[in-house]
Amino acid sequence: MNVRRKPYGNAARMVTGFVPVILGLCCAGARGAERLSLVNGMEVECHHHALVDGRVRVYLKPEAADYFELKPEAIRGVEAVPDPVPEIAKAPVAVPVETRPPAEAKLTTAELQQMLAKAGSEHNVDEDLLASLVKAESGGYVRARSRAGAQGLMQLMPGTARQLGVEDSYAPEENVRGGTAYLDGLLKRYHDNIALALAAYNAGPEAVDHYRGIPPYRETQVYVARVIHEFNRRVKARRTSGMNRPVAFAANSVAEKTGLGTE
Repeated sequence: MNVRRKPYGNAARMVTGFVPVILGLCCAGARGAERLSLVNGMEVECHHHALVDGRVRVYLKPEAADYFELKPEAIRGVEAVPDPVPEIAKAPVAVPVETRPPAEAKLTTAELQQMLAKAGSEHNVDEDLLASLVKAESGGYVRARSRAGAQGLMQLMPGTARQLGVEDSYAPEENVRGGTAYLDGLLKRYHDNIALALAAYNAGPEAVDHYRGIPPYRETQVYVARVIHEFNRRVKARRTSGMNRPVAFAANSVAEKTGLGTE
């Protein structure tokens, strides 16, 4: 029995008012799954019911011994519950899109680095910042797809991809080109404040503008911290290895301004 509201006391005592029942639905021969709507707002699913000696017997199972009784005026209406669709006739269930594709869909470090260096050079965005963002967004998987529908290495939403002229978000070079252009636009919008740009990349610029800073969303705050932490790590490793490539955003200044990603 499926009762939507918890009953109290004897079922017959819950009745107030009088609503006649269509007697044709209360005949002793009624069979099959039924749903009874009661005047008190409850709904009861049963196997069948029957009118016996002026009272309605509600049978929970085919066996006659398993029933309880109601006054006829307690029932507002009765409807048949359709038989469940046979398993063989059910439509196939859509298989959810895998968020992490097979390993062969992941670029090598060299391939990704070359792609990010080209896009970063075109938009004057540090390639280590791009690499940090890609790591947080997709882990480097070309066909990564989020539950919200974001696609590819830099997780572009379909609408954003169209605005950026990206025809295929699963094409690595197109995705990186579009994602880098989008991040570049956000950096310009927030005057090279990396934390705000990353927050806008994750939660949308509308949210950043509304809260006048990083939105109070745990997911966004963790995201910004994760990307900045990875960026600082990469810049530190670059300096340690003696690479003197210009840094678009100094790691120390980022940490000082945001309080995030320091190590």
